[in-house]
Amino acid sequence: MRFGLNQNIMYKGVVYHVQTEDGGNLNPVITTHLFKDGGTIFASRRANYADKLNAEKLDEAVKEMMRSQTIAILKDLKAGLFDEALTKK
Repeated sequence: MRFGLNQNIMYKGVVYHVQTEDGGNLNPVITTHLFKDGGTIFASRRANYADKLNAEKLDEAVKEMMRSQTIAILKDLKAGLFDEALTKK
């Protein structure tokens, strides 16, 4: 397992938290969750990298996948893709 990425972001006056984790070589999945309200997950993304386990620079490849997935979900947040889910009670 590699280190995770955590970041807070302000969107429409509210702080949201994004967390990306790697499941490691035995569970080669990168998972990103977007949280609101102190812990409610309202969006998630997963990427399987089993096909990359034999890559020469696996750690670097996984770190880049984690970074890219984190950026993608943050861009979607800022583009308003989750606005409907954010306003539901």
